[in-house]
Amino acid sequence: MRVIDHLVAGGQTATNAAGTRQGDVFDPNSGQVQARVMLGDAALLERAVAAASAAQPGWAATNPQRRARVMFRFKELVEQNMDALAHLLSSEHGKVIADAKGDIQRGLEVIEFACGIPHALKGEYTQGAGPGIDVYSMRMPLGIGAGITPFNFPAMIPMWMFGVAIACGNAFILKPSERDPSVPVRLAELMREAGAPEGILQVVHGDKAMVDAILDHPAISAVSFVGSSDIAHYVYRRGVEAGKRVQAMGGAKNHGIVMPDADLDQVVADLSGAAFGSAGERCMALPVVVPVGDKTADALREKLIPAIDALRVGVSTDAQAHYGPVVNAAHKRRVEDWIQTGVDEGAELVVDGRGFKLQGYEEGFFIGPSLFDRVTPAMQSYKEEIFGPVLQIVRAPDFETAVRLPSEHQYGNGVAIFTRNGHAAREFAARVEVGMVGINVPIPVPVAYHSFGGWKRSAFGDVNQHGMEGVRFWTKVKTVTQRWPDGSPDGGNAFVIPTMA
Repeated sequence: MRVIDHLVAGGQTATNAAGTRQGDVFDPNSGQVQARVMLGDAALLERAVAAASAAQPGWAATNPQRRARVMFRFKELVEQNMDALAHLLSSEHGKVIADAKGDIQRGLEVIEFACGIPHALKGEYTQGAGPGIDVYSMRMPLGIGAGITPFNFPAMIPMWMFGVAIACGNAFILKPSERDPSVPVRLAELMREAGAPEGILQVVHGDKAMVDAILDHPAISAVSFVGSSDIAHYVYRRGVEAGKRVQAMGGAKNHGIVMPDADLDQVVADLSGAAFGSAGERCMALPVVVPVGDKTADALREKLIPAIDALRVGVSTDAQAHYGPVVNAAHKRRVEDWIQTGVDEGAELVVDGRGFKLQGYEEGFFIGPSLFDRVTPAMQSYKEEIFGPVLQIVRAPDFETAVRLPSEHQYGNGVAIFTRNGHAAREFAARVEVGMVGINVPIPVPVAYHSFGGWKRSAFGDVNQHGMEGVRFWTKVKTVTQRWPDGSPDGGNAFVIPTMA
């Protein structure tokens, strides 16, 4: 059986070493174990840190243009390998090939931003801040950064992190999800092929033991994390206590507000992809729709049912499938348990996706699309993230309630409003207490040269992912005040700090 190893400088670890732990990697389509991944420990991390420490000073001293050329070459290599990467990603995650390519492409957009790092790293300069005195700032790399990434975007989120971090002159240690670890390893191999020195991008696999080792290691200066909110809070707290800079992105329960004047046909088309695409395993999915007024709700429900019935669930290589299986059996059970919780709480289960079987793949981790109506904010199934192909209708009597629902929710990642009314859209965007807002855009993930980040329990830390926020996170500012004597015997006029005058 295939074994997925770490990728650390100096060669890979011995896959048959006595006592080495391994984890199962499933094919979500068949439900069978297809590979095993090595699970590292603190000793392995120590080796990776030593390699990163040796490589990083030389990389930081490499001028930004040369670092950018590595990014350009890496982008080219990923594009050349797009089909193979997408099939590898789908085979372990279960998302259909089109979604897998989208996963890779959205990561590449951050790499494209990183190709402009010479401009992004330019500091500030003031000539004549005092008599003969100039002041300038420099953005300096932190040293060694680390990323802990989730299963649902095994290409995009690692590239969000390591693209900017490495372009800024840091070394980077990536700990991807052990559920679908092959693509991150392949990306690191392509980064080496692109010209990054050995030790600049390394991949270590593991579970909580590896996470804790990363958070505690004194040589790692910054950690970026994406995952569930409880673990994000844990990562943030432990990392900060260890003196690190930490950004930790958590869960979400994104709402889509549907105003009475919205184009319902377009809304239904958008919801079909936003709620059910990638089997709902996205922190920017749209699992809650909030129609304003019962008339809007009834009309929306009437259009949603046939659209949901028309969704095709298939294996990840089925080009006609709208979505594939969820990642593993445990997650399938979790989603189905949440559906039962909604029923027990009194929500109306309009479409039940449980018990779905795909002919020829009966042991696969498939779940049909589900639709709830008359969900209330008091229900636990509304309060928590389901992370599966489940859409909940929460009816709002008026615009004020529609603003209040996402604003008062524990999560604040993304929200969308569907309307033809510019004033309503503007008012909503200004008032809603959520970090990312879409106006007639169901999944408002910002483009790569802006930043990504939610509010409340969706994000811990003060600096967002990618864009200039990413550059700020992965660098520290050094400010220089300089004065050159004019050559006169007394060295010119004495320098007096303005506050001492």
